[in-house]
Amino acid sequence: MATGHTDPQRRERIIAATLDLIAEEGLAAVSHRKIARRAGVPLGSMTYHFSGMDELLREAFGEFTGRAVEVFDTYLSAPAGREEAIEAVADLVHALSEGSRHDLVLTQELYALAARRPAYRELTHEWMRRSRVHLEKYFDPDTARQLDALIEGLTLHLALSRQPHARALTLDAITRITATGTPRKP
Repeated sequence: MATGHTDPQRRERIIAATLDLIAEEGLAAVSHRKIARRAGVPLGSMTYHFSGMDELLREAFGEFTGRAVEVFDTYLSAPAGREEAIEAVADLVHALSEGSRHDLVLTQELYALAARRPAYRELTHEWMRRSRVHLEKYFDPDTARQLDALIEGLTLHLALSRQPHARALTLDAITRITATGTPRKP
């Protein structure tokens, strides 16, 4: 591990350690000392790189939501039309629910924080807006909003269920929502 002024990744390690700590122990367990230890940096690095815990958490959750949007990009940037987009949304839901518990916990921690603190609500609003950009390529804005909520809900239910449902049920739910929406012109 590099130290001192020759450690250009120190800030990034602090952010990564923050997210890992939140995912493993919860937001209530986060402290400068624990993050510094986990990141392998001197405690003073915390205040050198961030004005306080609030700035660090906003940047860490901003990094996390940016990565979450990249997952949306992966699944929803390529469909050639509405029917392919419906299939891609189903694939996305199952990929997210079968994916990292780390990300599932971070999502829920961010939602809980956003429910209490407006600055974090802005992060979630931006995340939802960016996620819907792809959906609105194929569906009208109201349908895109409904699909976005369905993706969140189904992902959580699938990830936490003792008996997850099959992809066919996910596809049926998506098809029902999109059947009433106005198709977007190519």
